[in-house]
Amino acid sequence: MTAPTANWSYPTAVKFGPGRIEELAEHCKAVGMKKPLLVTDKALASLPITAQALDILDAAGLGCAVFSEVDPNPNEQNMEAGLKVYRAGGHDGVVCFGGGSALDLGKMIALMADQKVSVWDLEDIGDWWTRADASRIAPIVAVPTTAGTGSEVGRAGVLTNSATHKKKIIFHPKLLPAVTICDPELTVGMPKFITAGTGMDALAHCLEAYCSPHYHPMSQGIALEGMRLVFENLPKVYADPNDLDARAHMMSAAAMGAVAFQKGLGAIHSLSHPVGAVYNTHHGTTNAVVMPMVMDFNRAAIEGRIEAAAAYIGIKGGFDGFRAKVMELRSRLSIPETLTALGVEAARLDELTEMALEDPSCGGNPVEMTRANTRALYESCM
Repeated sequence: MTAPTANWSYPTAVKFGPGRIEELAEHCKAVGMKKPLLVTDKALASLPITAQALDILDAAGLGCAVFSEVDPNPNEQNMEAGLKVYRAGGHDGVVCFGGGSALDLGKMIALMADQKVSVWDLEDIGDWWTRADASRIAPIVAVPTTAGTGSEVGRAGVLTNSATHKKKIIFHPKLLPAVTICDPELTVGMPKFITAGTGMDALAHCLEAYCSPHYHPMSQGIALEGMRLVFENLPKVYADPNDLDARAHMMSAAAMGAVAFQKGLGAIHSLSHPVGAVYNTHHGTTNAVVMPMVMDFNRAAIEGRIEAAAAYIGIKGGFDGFRAKVMELRSRLSIPETLTALGVEAARLDELTEMALEDPSCGGNPVEMTRANTRALYESCM
């Protein structure tokens, strides 16, 4: 075997622990912000945790400007509306506050604040990111209020093209937040279905990174421990939203999943992205629906790794035991069992198949995805 060559990076500064939100203004000032724009989603905008964050900024002389026109699957129209507010307000940085949708859109606003290229020219393809003027990307501070996407430690964001209904991954190294505040107290008010969906998203990230065929043993180790944390703590926070220790472990697992998936994602995400773009489904919930069927699809390539993971986590029965644990977890979280239950129509499977094959995650799947086997995989999820 020839020694592999790879590029690895784990540079995010993470401020982790209960009450760390009180440091928000301090960290904004440290990265040069004098007038940040806080980007959040519509549901969070009126909640006390958002008011708390805005009060902290305002008390420090940083203002209390907020943009909340963020859809569950944000698109370029949301981004343009946010950019209009950002520019009109003379802002100089972005506080991304919320779940994956708000974090991703906030990062897009920071990226495009003063660019001359289209956001679609910065898709995560080859060196397209070099088309952006890095000096014109606004600083970012991220504050996640869910435990799933891990966007707070990532260098990309997902943006839906409203014309084509295709999700695109937009990448730039400077999309990595300068500082991330992971305060588990901010997650205790999540609705149960969001706790479930975001938690399963974290599991999907860890599982796909762990099973990816690419060489990245550090990410593989992180993904393995991330899966253990999810299996142990997601049922706890679903049953008792105020279990702060379990909430903290889920925040760790979410960040670990996003750090790990620089190793690669796979068919769970390449199937889920088109469904979310076309039907506006919750991303993590959609991942959870297709997860067992994708495991079956990949079994020949991943069985040994899953057996090792099961042994580490303490699951008996190897691959079958691990799969059964996933099914048990889905049931406990009231996750729908099929894509049909999410509203997906059989008549659109050909369209979804083409979109899945175009998704960047497709290339990281352990088993090669073709038009025929991807269509069959969708059918098995119905």
